[in-house]
Amino acid sequence: MLSAFTNSFKIPELRQRILFTVALIFLCRLISVIPTPGVNAALLRTIMDRMAMSSGDMGFMGLLDLFSGGALTQAAIGALGIMPSISASIILQLLTAVVPALERLAREGDAGRQQIIQYGRYLTVALCLVQGCAMAAVLLRPAALGLQVMEGEVIVTMARVPFILLTILTMTTGTMMLMWLGEQITARGIGNGISLIITISIVSRLPGAISQSVNMFRAGSANVFMLVAMLVLAFLVIGGVIAVTQAQRKIPVQYAKRVVGRKTYGGQSTYMPLRVNYSGVMPIIFAQAILMFPQRLLMMIPSQAVKSFAEVHLRYAGPTYLILYSLMILFFSYFWVATQFHPVQIADDLKKYGGYVPGIRPGKPTAEFLDRVMTRITLAGAIFLTIIAVLPMILAEQFHIPHMVAQFFGGTSLLIIVGVMLDTMRQVESHLVTRHYDGFLRKGRLRSRR
Repeated sequence: MLSAFTNSFKIPELRQRILFTVALIFLCRLISVIPTPGVNAALLRTIMDRMAMSSGDMGFMGLLDLFSGGALTQAAIGALGIMPSISASIILQLLTAVVPALERLAREGDAGRQQIIQYGRYLTVALCLVQGCAMAAVLLRPAALGLQVMEGEVIVTMARVPFILLTILTMTTGTMMLMWLGEQITARGIGNGISLIITISIVSRLPGAISQSVNMFRAGSANVFMLVAMLVLAFLVIGGVIAVTQAQRKIPVQYAKRVVGRKTYGGQSTYMPLRVNYSGVMPIIFAQAILMFPQRLLMMIPSQAVKSFAEVHLRYAGPTYLILYSLMILFFSYFWVATQFHPVQIADDLKKYGGYVPGIRPGKPTAEFLDRVMTRITLAGAIFLTIIAVLPMILAEQFHIPHMVAQFFGGTSLLIIVGVMLDTMRQVESHLVTRHYDGFLRKGRLRSRR
């Protein structure tokens, strides 16, 4: 691994791509720390920390803050992060499965995909305007969201209307800037730009997690045995996530031979990879987003009995919360596969190009076979995803590990980090292999000319 890292800087093109990526990531982090005009960032940070300590987590706001690298808790110009872009992409993917016009557009190749990407940008701007307005309203009236604001604490230091307009403009511009930087990383850097921005935002919390871990040992709430157990658990969880992320069921595919004149076409054997964790991290995001609303809505009802019910039964990391959370992850795992995996279309494409699964008749039997196999492996992936999602909550609730530390033992953070790092390493490896291959051919050609 060290030699591969060293070799990556020996290749001028790859070195330029890596340095370009690092420079743009630095700009992304800079956008995440510059506060929005008219906001007392220090006071807002204190209030958000107070809320996190009292409830253990901030629900979906915690997820947004995670994706923005802490920019949300200090109302930075990049507070919205690239979450509007992710939301727009998810909405368009779901609409593509149910809207015939978008489905036809997706099948038109690169031109159709570029048009869908353009629609995604327009939808991102619209979501930014709405979320920016909501963010301004929350900052003006923090108690409406349940933030614990003490008497005399004022977050906004500007007039109401100018602050709302300036916040919408600033945060929309920040998100679009992050999107543009992500696209530049994808085109001229290394790895997927949007995914790398999310990963770096999550990793930026690692120093704080290490600091809290050190404070645990200094305070005497943890001992050496607990440290060893945490390290072993971390290695096991990371290894399991890597294994499941890369795990796939290989379906053998045989192409029939065609004789045209004196030439024979086809006849080769290949396989169709079906990922065990086909839905990735999306079921966790959906489950967290939905579970946030019932408690928030019930807490807004004046009845004290309803508020007590919400605090007891819908408490974060409580028994009811964990059960609902697990069931939703299982449901959305199958929901995502049902909307994104199309066995009938795959079977038709195989039949069109002369391919078939050995022992399975082409057409409808092949579609039924693929659907049956995908259903079985999705169950295994969904169960593992559920375990990884609830593990940080159990660690924080039962073993009193700080939530910032526990989130690196599973959940959304670890899944995103592992997935993005594996993808980036594959791209670097492909550049190295391609460079070595080109050099070998060049050497061979020179020898042949002598």
